[in-house]
Amino acid sequence: MHFVRNMHQHCRPAQRGLVSAALRELFTAEDGPQAKERMTQVLERLRPTVPKICELLEDAEEYLLAFYAFPAAHWPKLRSTNPLERVNREIGRRSDVVGIFPNDTSVIRLAGALLIEQNDEWLVCRRYLSAESMNQIDAVKDGPDLPQEEQDEEVIELNAA
Repeated sequence: MHFVRNMHQHCRPAQRGLVSAALRELFTAEDGPQAKERMTQVLERLRPTVPKICELLEDAEEYLLAFYAFPAAHWPKLRSTNPLERVNREIGRRSDVVGIFPNDTSVIRLAGALLIEQNDEWLVCRRYLSAESMNQIDAVKDGPDLPQEEQDEEVIELNAA
């Protein structure tokens, strides 16, 4: 969503529908290779009308399609920043109630307490990613098709992203 908003700033209002539809194609692909194929098609289609968007898409391709490396059950959660936005909104709401903080440590204490509360909620009540779905990542990571060295490199790359 945020990337699409940023792309809208680089095109005319009449072109925004075209750009949004093209970007939706990338995020609705069945898998990573199909998404890369769609990326190529989108770039070819958009290059004559919005070359600046194409440059930005080429630069961000790796990051935009990185979630396809995870199991399909994780994709909706990885594409969304809603949980983080909810936590930020709650921190903002509670800090507005308090008003003026006497010092920096009091702000950090409030934000830390809210983050601990959110972490406990995710651990106990409603997990953001279940243990079963996390096991799918381990299964992909430990797959027999890659030598151990390549698996370790892939994990490092995913963690860095």
